[in-house]
Amino acid sequence: MSTPTTVDTPTTPEEPRRAGWLREHSELGVSVLLFLIGVLVLTDALTMDVDIAQRGPIGPTTVPLVVGAGLLIVAVLLAVDVLRGGRGEAEGGEDIDLSEPGDWRTVLLLTGVFLGNAVLIGPLGFPVSGALLFWGSAYALGSRHHHRDPLIAAVLSVITFYVFNNLLGVPLPGGPLMGVL
Repeated sequence: MSTPTTVDTPTTPEEPRRAGWLREHSELGVSVLLFLIGVLVLTDALTMDVDIAQRGPIGPTTVPLVVGAGLLIVAVLLAVDVLRGGRGEAEGGEDIDLSEPGDWRTVLLLTGVFLGNAVLIGPLGFPVSGALLFWGSAYALGSRHHHRDPLIAAVLSVITFYVFNNLLGVPLPGGPLMGVL
């Protein structure tokens, strides 16, 4: 008595061909992403509420318009190159083992540090939240100099605050230290 054999239903010839085509043209995903970001930047720039009285020929929408247009141009040129058979060159200088899993602890620590900065910048001001951001980022990335790192972070944060707030005229929240700095 023979056992019946099961016959797998073959997939349509288009499925492997479509998957192969997408794999060969995966850089189109980057092109689509660049295009979408360019559209977003241009939309934001064109809908920006701008004061009519401006100083000089360059207004606040000039840079976003140039960046958005540049993103669209790069996206189209990349798509044309990929569709013509162009392929990105493999990274030769990377010193990582792609068979190893990602370092999720570092990613989660950095995510927590950035979210913490976003929450604390209002009540504590930039000098304090920036110091926590710089120190937390250094710690998440592997630095274990517990005496030196907080000092460097505090100095970097105060210098950054001073440069943006006083020299560049970009107001940052000062928090409780505003009278001191």
